[in-house]
Amino acid sequence: MGSTQELLTVEPPRGMFNGRLDDKGRMKLASALVQYFSALPEKRLFVTSRDRRTAQIYPISVWRSNEQFFQNYRGDSKAARKVAFNAADLGSETEVDAQGRLLFSPDLRRELGLENQTLHLYKRRNHIEVLTEKQYEELKHESTDTTPDEVDKLETEGMD
Repeated sequence: MGSTQELLTVEPPRGMFNGRLDDKGRMKLASALVQYFSALPEKRLFVTSRDRRTAQIYPISVWRSNEQFFQNYRGDSKAARKVAFNAADLGSETEVDAQGRLLFSPDLRRELGLENQTLHLYKRRNHIEVLTEKQYEELKHESTDTTPDEVDKLETEGMD
């Protein structure tokens, strides 16, 4: 059984990757993502949405940790219950197939409107975030006003 700690020994991909779902809901992954998922101790993935807006691709060991978090979290049990429900309702376990494709469930595709557009994928924490074109453009627009002071502050705090 893999753990989040074991994940840290697998080098994650960097950068932004594009993808598109085919008519069966499969996304052909960039080779860097295929290599990353193939190097994980467990090949199972959990593809879901926590907020019914953005999709996530989790290594199954990370998702198991999230399930434990939901079970034990006492800070805001209503929020934990809602996020866990969303993830269970829209999520499905899958693996990368021999052609480097990943299946997204029909419910997830329909709820998030993932079909017929370019999707943008990038590593965030210990999962891969999947953005629609609209979400990508919103984040890109929001990030274009990054100031030198913001960069300086992060460098002061330890960023190279």
